[in-house]
Amino acid sequence: MDVTIYHNPACGTSRNTLEMIRNAGIEPTVIDYVNTPPTRDRLAQTITDAGLTVREAIREKGTPYAELGLDNPELTDDQLLDAMLKDPILINRPFVITPMGTRLSRPSELVLDILPDTHKGAFTKEDGERVLDEKGRRIV
Repeated sequence: MDVTIYHNPACGTSRNTLEMIRNAGIEPTVIDYVNTPPTRDRLAQTITDAGLTVREAIREKGTPYAELGLDNPELTDDQLLDAMLKDPILINRPFVITPMGTRLSRPSELVLDILPDTHKGAFTKEDGERVLDEKGRRIV
């Protein structure tokens, strides 16, 4: 299965998502979007495919969001996209693209909705939360 993750290795949610993909037996294409941001068209399409607005795809925490005045409701989608591409840390993460759909995987277990049921056993997130049982079934 062809899977792409827009990943930030400094982010625990992104690391958990990447490991859940691998737990499904898939080695994804990993794009460190902070150092290799997507094109404007790719970013806009990914946001749309995930069912989000551009504003919903902006990361506020730990970014220059407030300092840049991006909370201004009068800013257009084009202006927000410009800011995200100028400073990619503003792109929320991780976005995952599979043939089954596109998701902003926050929380990380949302990635399970767009992966095949091929998990190789239990999965526990870095914070100790169990997500999959020993048979690879989702814990609800």
